[in-house]
Amino acid sequence: MLEADLYARLLAGVFASAALTATLLMFLSAPYGRHARAGWGPTMPTRLAWIVMEAPAALVFLGFYFAGAHALELAPLALMAMWQTHYLQRAFVFPFKLRPGGRTPMTVVALGFTFNVINAYLNGRWLSHFGAYPLEWLWSPAFIIGLILFVTGYRINHWADHVLANLRAPGETGYKIPRGGLFELISCPNYFGELLEWVGFAIAASSVAGWSFAVFTAANLVPRALTHHRWYRAQFPDYPQSRRAVLPFIL
Repeated sequence: MLEADLYARLLAGVFASAALTATLLMFLSAPYGRHARAGWGPTMPTRLAWIVMEAPAALVFLGFYFAGAHALELAPLALMAMWQTHYLQRAFVFPFKLRPGGRTPMTVVALGFTFNVINAYLNGRWLSHFGAYPLEWLWSPAFIIGLILFVTGYRINHWADHVLANLRAPGETGYKIPRGGLFELISCPNYFGELLEWVGFAIAASSVAGWSFAVFTAANLVPRALTHHRWYRAQFPDYPQSRRAVLPFIL
């Protein structure tokens, strides 16, 4: 099989898996975090699970990226830097901000690992080999708009993660209602920020691979945000009724 054929099939598979993921998650919450429950097989420490799941998105991406013919050109390097800014933090910094003691089903880890390997290949290979990004791309409207959205989403995502990580004092257990900033409008600013990041990246790269990831991100995070939102309302009778789940004023 020619690589172009394999690439096209994997790309179609990501779009198909996005549709399947969105459908399943509307009826079944992924069994990790606050929605963890028995019956999903062996588990592993959550910190280690995050590293195992997310590391391929950074490391496998780099391997395929630097195997490409255009890897050292400035525009592809800028797009690569955007990707790595998110995933180096997500794989090797974020897990150590999680409270110790949680466990995640290995089934979830295996699914996340597999998707990240495929997604890293599709995007890394496109940016440095199949795609064409002349130097002028760096001041094109698509790149500038995409970069602004990506940076905005990145900052929102990290701010929200910081708020959530500091809701409880050392030794405290249980959950609290997060307050302040975008938390007054939506239950999941962290997911909103991540959605902005990958829509921004897709615009900046203007690639089908980038858009396949943005679509999959929405298919994964929007249903989970809705599940979080219902959970907050069930757990806290005083939960603000004006808040939406993930898109301010809309959803």
